[in-house]
Amino acid sequence: MNYLTNDKLLIVGAAGMIGSNMAQTALMMGLTPDICLYDPFAPALEGVAEELAHCGFQGANITYTSDIEKAFTGAKYIVSSGGAARKAGMTREDLLKGNARIAEDFGKNIKKYCPDVKHVVVIFNPADITGLITLIYSGLKPSQVSTLAALDSTRLQHELAKYFNVPSDEVVNCRTYGGHGEQMAVFASTTRVAGEPLSEIVGTERFPDAEWQKMKERVIQGGKHIIDLRGRSSFQSPAYLSIEMIAAAMGGTPFRWPVGTYVNNGRFNHIMMAMETTVTADGVKQVPVKGTPAEEADLEKSYRHLCELRDEVIALGVLPPIDRWHEINSNID
Repeated sequence: MNYLTNDKLLIVGAAGMIGSNMAQTALMMGLTPDICLYDPFAPALEGVAEELAHCGFQGANITYTSDIEKAFTGAKYIVSSGGAARKAGMTREDLLKGNARIAEDFGKNIKKYCPDVKHVVVIFNPADITGLITLIYSGLKPSQVSTLAALDSTRLQHELAKYFNVPSDEVVNCRTYGGHGEQMAVFASTTRVAGEPLSEIVGTERFPDAEWQKMKERVIQGGKHIIDLRGRSSFQSPAYLSIEMIAAAMGGTPFRWPVGTYVNNGRFNHIMMAMETTVTADGVKQVPVKGTPAEEADLEKSYRHLCELRDEVIALGVLPPIDRWHEINSNID
């Protein structure tokens, strides 16, 4: 089998459903034969490795370990779903604080064991914040760390395809920017449905504004809907999209959706947020996009919400004040 690269790909959180699906997807896509699975839960991790071996992937070198040094050493690409899920009785602050600490350790392990890593994708929630923390403590360049932000856009594409009864391929350039969840900014002005600008359809008899508002709510609640249907959170979609992202960073097929990236451009500062981007072997680059006044206002609101979360993490002591970030990572402005 011809692989895209022979570099080591590390899957963090590989014993979980997202992590195990990421590993299988990477092998099915032929990214690299050298895949290392890391998770502190050793029995389940071994089970994942055994199942992947049973797939019979040609030329694959699948290793697994619960030893952090062994896992990270020599890694050139990393995808991490290694955060904790929100459990009954947990507050948002509980989840934020716990996963923020995990992200801090994750970034420090990168700096200690694989400072020459080429690209890192962070997908554990709240990904905008955990990605930011990872970037700061890893010592990497902003272009080398990205977060999964595509799910809101793909969910919007799916909802529009269902509503207009067209193939999803005919719904193009669906975009949500900013943060994930209720604070996302949906840019109808970028989208075309069967060749027509979505912005010219919204508010017509074909697509009343009330229906558009309901659709946006369904997109916001897309993850909850999966839980209601399946009894567990999404794992197939985040696994697939995150591996598409790392494939693009390896120099493969360009990634089709926005990614979360570090932004410090005078308007949005010292934050990780979903933007229009390109992902190549040179890393993530931002592409300017201008929406309608209402869309731009939504993006500003989303940015302010992310700043509040970032400031919570600073107050918790996980991150130092912004003016000291450069002391930890010289690549941060």
